[in-house]
Amino acid sequence: MSDTSTQLIHHPYTPPAGFTGVAPAVYKASTIVFPTVAALRSRDWKHKTGYTYGLHGTPTTFTLEQRIATLEGGRYCTLAPSGLAAVVLVDMAFLKAGDEVLIPDNVYGPNKAFAQAELAGWGVSFQLYDPMNPADLAARLSRKTRLVWLEAPGSITLEFPDLPALAGLVKAHNQSQEAHPLGAVTALDNTWGAGLAFNAFALGADVSVQALTKYPSGGADVLMGSVVTNDDALHQRINACHMRVGYGVSGNDVELVLRGLGSLVLRYAAQDAATRQLAVWMQQQPQVAQVLHPALPGSPGHEVWKRDCSGAACLFSAVFKPDITPAQVDRFCDSLQVFKLGYSWAGPMSLCIPYDMPSLRPLTRWPRQGALVRFAIGLEAVADLQADMAQALQAL
Repeated sequence: MSDTSTQLIHHPYTPPAGFTGVAPAVYKASTIVFPTVAALRSRDWKHKTGYTYGLHGTPTTFTLEQRIATLEGGRYCTLAPSGLAAVVLVDMAFLKAGDEVLIPDNVYGPNKAFAQAELAGWGVSFQLYDPMNPADLAARLSRKTRLVWLEAPGSITLEFPDLPALAGLVKAHNQSQEAHPLGAVTALDNTWGAGLAFNAFALGADVSVQALTKYPSGGADVLMGSVVTNDDALHQRINACHMRVGYGVSGNDVELVLRGLGSLVLRYAAQDAATRQLAVWMQQQPQVAQVLHPALPGSPGHEVWKRDCSGAACLFSAVFKPDITPAQVDRFCDSLQVFKLGYSWAGPMSLCIPYDMPSLRPLTRWPRQGALVRFAIGLEAVADLQADMAQALQAL
């Protein structure tokens, strides 16, 4: 190899083995080189016994998948480009034309939107159910049901459902003659719990989905999702679909999530404590009719949360009194200085978003008359956040 370009591409030097750092190494590859044809033909990407192509995994992605599986109390993990991509992966893995999916009415909005548009266009029907009324779910289970989504707590309004009761209904249905021949899979959006507040599988879920964008990353700077299960057959369906749709994640993004995992437990606990303190304070303000947070007595599902959970995430929602207009609530949000207006949560910066609830709740009609603002508490000092909320309330 006399040509410089060839020498640089095919350089024989290999660094010595034995380097070990605190952070896992970052491997970035589309092409993976095989030593022999026999090795190329024998590699098994399905069970992570070897490497075949970048989409099917690298040592870096395998490391994150195993750590997320451990966090969730599962055996298998598959990474997706975002939390929503992980939700869609579950839908595509288990649903086909003629099937039906049941979705809680307070689910993460894009999950519902995907069912209304893409799934419906593919011949998959869906029904919304009231997650706070297990009898409503029981009445909707049928032979067409192939997937049941759970979410704890509900998106934005934070009702905490009885997960064991809901999952138990699905399992009982699967044993009946009215069930789909393959049964119905229960999939839980566990982003709020983050694998810390409760164990999804102990409470009856078959599949647990997280937006790693939120707590595992913790930096508000990366998009990623995960799908975890204990069941080998379910995992292989997910894994095969993942391969066919060509989902991939960046090695640098995986590095960021791996770095965030080291402080996950500390951040979750700190944000939990700060959120409860601010939620209680907000509850005492004269402009506020109710604060929704599973750990607060009187919030929907509080008793179930107390029975099943050991912690709570960084979210609470404030429902303002009916005499406060939406324009006034917008002025409140615009007056905040430490809180910023933005979607997502679990990052270092505190956020808030006003929501038009009647338009988001088509089945279980939103019973409260006042406007709602969701707060996501970051890592700032609680005193500064409380003072910011207090001065913004004066703007009302």
